[in-house]
Amino acid sequence: MLDAGEDPAGPSDFDLTTNALPDEIEAILSGWADALWTQGKRFGTIGAKQKGRSYEITTHRAEVYTPDSRKPEVTFGDDVETDLSRRDFTINAMALALPSMELIDPFNGMSDLAASRLRTPLDPRISFEDDPLRMVRAARFTARFSLEPDQELLDAIVEMTDRLSIVSAERIRDELDRLIVLPVPSIGLWFLVKTGLAAQFLPELPGLELEQDPIHHHKDVLGHTLAVVDKTSPERLLRLSALFHDIGKPKTRAFTDGGVSFHHHEVVGARMTKVRMEALRYSNDDVATVTKLVELHLRFHTYRLGWSDKAVRRYVRDAGPLLAQLNELTRCDCTTRNAAKAKQLAKRMDELEVRIEELSAQEELNAIRPDLDGSEIMEHLGIGPGRHVGQALTYLLELRMDEGPLGEEEAIRRLDAWWATQQH
Repeated sequence: MLDAGEDPAGPSDFDLTTNALPDEIEAILSGWADALWTQGKRFGTIGAKQKGRSYEITTHRAEVYTPDSRKPEVTFGDDVETDLSRRDFTINAMALALPSMELIDPFNGMSDLAASRLRTPLDPRISFEDDPLRMVRAARFTARFSLEPDQELLDAIVEMTDRLSIVSAERIRDELDRLIVLPVPSIGLWFLVKTGLAAQFLPELPGLELEQDPIHHHKDVLGHTLAVVDKTSPERLLRLSALFHDIGKPKTRAFTDGGVSFHHHEVVGARMTKVRMEALRYSNDDVATVTKLVELHLRFHTYRLGWSDKAVRRYVRDAGPLLAQLNELTRCDCTTRNAAKAKQLAKRMDELEVRIEELSAQEELNAIRPDLDGSEIMEHLGIGPGRHVGQALTYLLELRMDEGPLGEEEAIRRLDAWWATQQH
């Protein structure tokens, strides 16, 4: 089998399969390849690089999961059709025989590709029993290639969703990451919800399928969320922030005479995001980034009340290096069909960004610090490290936020006045 990479300038990555065993593959490549790697050898795969091209050569195999195992059992064979039968979908179960370039297509993958149809080579229940992650991968393939899932495939997924429980969180996370950065990820995300797969590893997503206001039938939170995901740039952490930004709404929904409210859903949502991302084994840095964007995604909306320079500085400081992502998430969070309302929100965001630029021109807004550092405070006051230094830094930082740069002389004068109040 040969699977060329997608580089329009020409293929640079090749996947091949052979009846040669891993030791034989390694021996054949040694001396020919510029580099060789064998991390996947126990699964039958030897990797190589030669003249800028990457190759992965795998022994014909059939890999299956046992009912209670999270890792596949691999057996090797000498039959390419059996190997292809264990591929995920028919469009991936085709090969070119080398050097004859004969197409091997025992499961009509070419016809399915032409018909934009998603099927499995074998009965989908067998395919998903072999590797349950293929059910989640089906969501990505429908979104990436605009494929129509076969009804038998859909029926099998609905029946077998609980089978996903044996797949490691890391593999599910990686598949979600691949889906979330596609041009229109909502297609695959809807697939996950409608088949019941999302309930297995991301239950907060189907939990959003409620009306914000059942009396007036305003748009449901799930539909809004997926629209926001589609609108954002295809950057993984920004897209994940869009996916999680409203998950706190179901827990905070309250009905009043004035309609419906979701007070503090951003705070609740940030906590829920942290729990879910940790369960999916995201890195600490990824968790911190996404939860911070979720927590801050409503901050901008108080801007309609008018922000002081202090508030603008605090907004920039709190966002830190995530400012651009936060602003984009805020803009994309507007999915209203009311053109006037959308225009007004965009105008307010434009105004805020202009103010940020103006203040940045006056000071280093992205790295706001007190006018004196800890060493200068200790030297001036004649004290050593301790809580008083931290309190002084906090006091000077608040002054900096309120009034902008004070200058060293004024900062020392203010510090002395503050210190005098701490001596009683």
